[in-house]
Amino acid sequence: MIISDMDSSLLPLAKQICTAYSKIVKDEFLDVIYWFRQIIAVILGIIWGVVPLKGFVGIAVFCLINAGVLYLYFSSFQQIDEEEYGGTWELTKEGFMTSFALFLVMPLACFKLISCLDNLLYCHPL
Repeated sequence: MIISDMDSSLLPLAKQICTAYSKIVKDEFLDVIYWFRQIIAVILGIIWGVVPLKGFVGIAVFCLINAGVLYLYFSSFQQIDEEEYGGTWELTKEGFMTSFALFLVMPLACFKLISCLDNLLYCHPL
């Protein structure tokens, strides 16, 4: 099987996400955390858009789930030394603001898509 250049560049990321990898390169691990957080933001944003969870409660639950899942990932699953990466706080905040912005956009996109589909389903013939 031939692996393209793009696939070979994603192999380290996939290896670190799927399995506990003993020799972790610092930059690659921070990239994994960054993209894992973006995926969580998209998934939670879609869920928050379908189930209209709004306001402070929605944002607080997003922050708790986002930080909690990543903390469990790097402390329990990967079992890395947090001090090697600047401490628990540095790993917890890695890529948080971009994922938060993505999370805020996703419910708006879901609301717009749902309203467009609603208009298409209930359109009246001429």
